Amino acid sequence: MASEIVSSQQSSAAPLPREQAKPSPFFHTPPATEADALAILHLKRDSLLPITLRATADDGYAEGAVTNTRFGSFPHSTLIGLDWGSQVRASKVDTGTRGRKGKQKQQRDQDQDDSNAAAGCADGSTKKRKSDEASLTDDISGAPAKKLKQLADGTQQLPTAAKAPIEAGSGFVHILPPTPESWTSSLDHRTQVVYTPDYSYILQRLRVRPGSAIIEAGAGSGSFTHAAARAVYNGYPGSSTSKKRKLGKVYSYEYHEPRVQTLRQEIHDHGLDSIVELTHRDVCNEGFETPEAPSPPKADAIFLDLPAPWLALKHLTRSSPGSPLNPSAAVHLCTFSPCIEQVISTVSFLRKNNWTEINMFEIQHKRLDVRRERVGLKEEGLRGVNASAATVDEAVQRLREVETKLSDFHANKDVANGRTSGKEKKIQSKAERLEKIRQDVEGRKLYKEGNLVQRTEPEVKTHTSYLVFAILPGAWTEVDEQACAEKWPVGDVMAGKAENGGGKSGRQRSSSGGISLI
Repeated sequence: MASEIVSSQQSSAAPLPREQAKPSPFFHTPPATEADALAILHLKRDSLLPITLRATADDGYAEGAVTNTRFGSFPHSTLIGLDWGSQVRASKVDTGTRGRKGKQKQQRDQDQDDSNAAAGCADGSTKKRKSDEASLTDDISGAPAKKLKQLADGTQQLPTAAKAPIEAGSGFVHILPPTPESWTSSLDHRTQVVYTPDYSYILQRLRVRPGSAIIEAGAGSGSFTHAAARAVYNGYPGSSTSKKRKLGKVYSYEYHEPRVQTLRQEIHDHGLDSIVELTHRDVCNEGFETPEAPSPPKADAIFLDLPAPWLALKHLTRSSPGSPLNPSAAVHLCTFSPCIEQVISTVSFLRKNNWTEINMFEIQHKRLDVRRERVGLKEEGLRGVNASAATVDEAVQRLREVETKLSDFHANKDVANGRTSGKEKKIQSKAERLEKIRQDVEGRKLYKEGNLVQRTEPEVKTHTSYLVFAILPGAWTEVDEQACAEKWPVGDVMAGKAENGGGKSGRQRSSSGGISLI
C-alpha cells in the first residue's frame, strides 16, 4: 500500500497557510456562538449533535439554515450570538415540502433521458430543455405559500431574505462549545470509539503534555486524535511564541482509506492541520517510516488501537535508520485491545524485546446520577417524583381523607335510596385532586425543592478494552557510559580504597567541615 501523508506543513517551523490560520475551536472558544463555527447541540443525556452554524443557506426553508431534531426544528439564526450553555426553544418551520419538488424534478429528468436514449431521437435535447422549463415552472408554482413573495404584477418569486422564526410551544436544546469530550459523545461509530474514561487515563499514563510528540496507530473515528491534539497543543507553527517553545504533534496512522478521507476533512474543518499529521498506511506490514516525511516523528508516546499490535511493535525500534522513536528519552506505550488473547500476544512480544514495566488495566466507568428527589403526596401525578407519604402525619392524613370519602359515599347512597334525609355531599374525584395539584405546581420553584441525592449505575453496561502499558528505556551506549564517567567520576571510593590514608572506615570529618565517606 502506498503511503500518503496529510499535513499542512513540510517542517515544524514552516508557517501556516493563510486559509488554515484560523484557530481551532477546540483550543480557542469565543465567548458566544458565531457563524461558520462548530457547535454541539445537547439534546438529552448521551445524545449530542454537532453542527456548523450558518448565517445563510439555500436549504428550501424560509427561515434559512435549519437543524431538525426529535425535539423540534432550530433555525441557525436563533443559535448564533448566544452564550455557551444557553437553552434554545424550538421554532415553527415548514418541514413538509422541503426537497420534494427537487426530487420530483430529478426523477422526471431521468425518465426523459431514458426515453430519449431508447428512441434515439434527434431532438432529444429540445425535449429535455422543455421538460426542464416545465418542471421549473411546476416547482415554483407548487412551492409552499410561505416561501413565495407576491409581486405587483401578479407574478411570484422566491423570497430573498430569511423569514423571522416563530417560537414553538415546546421543545428545546442547549448549545455547547466543542470539546474532545462532547465530540466523542456525538461521533457516529465508524469504528469502536475510545471514550473519555479510557483516553483520559491513557494520556496521563503516557505522560503526554504540551510539546509532546505522540504516535497514534488506528485513528478510526478520531476520538483519541482530538483528545491527543488538545493534550500536546503548545502553539501553532509560525506564531510569534512558537520559536520559544517546543510544539506538540500527533502522528496519526490509519489503513482504511474511507475513514482517512472522513477524518482528514474533520481535521481540516476543526483547524487541526498543523497539530495532526494523518498518514494513510498499514503500519503492521509497512511500519512507521515514511520517506516522504521531512523528518522522523521522534515520538516519546505511542498509542496502538490495532487488531494485532505486536505486528506493529516490531517496527518500533531504535535500530532502524529512520526510527520514529525518540533516541534519547524513554518511550511510553499503550495498546488498546478488546480481547485477552490479544493482550497475551502483546505482552509476550514486549517481554522479548526489552520493554519494561509491563502491566495491564481495565477501566470500569460508573457514572453518578445526581438529582433532586421530591417525595410526598402533594407530588402525586407529576413526573419524576416519588408520590408516597413523606412523613407519618402525611400518611395518617391521607387515611383519614379516604375514610371520610368512604363514609360520605355510603351516606350519599342512603340519601339516594331514601333511607335517610339530607343533602348529598360532594366527593372529590381522583382526577379533580390531580388537576388541583398540577395547578398548585405552577407557582412553585421545583428546582429548589426536594433532597439532593446521588446514585451510581448498578453495573458497568459494556466492556471497552484492556489497556497494556510498557516503557522502552532510552538507549545507553559505550559513548554514554564514558561521558557519564567523565562528568561524575567515581574516584577511589567505588574501588574500595581509603582516601585519607589508613584503613579507617565509617565517617570522617573533612577539613572543610563537611562529612566524607571513607
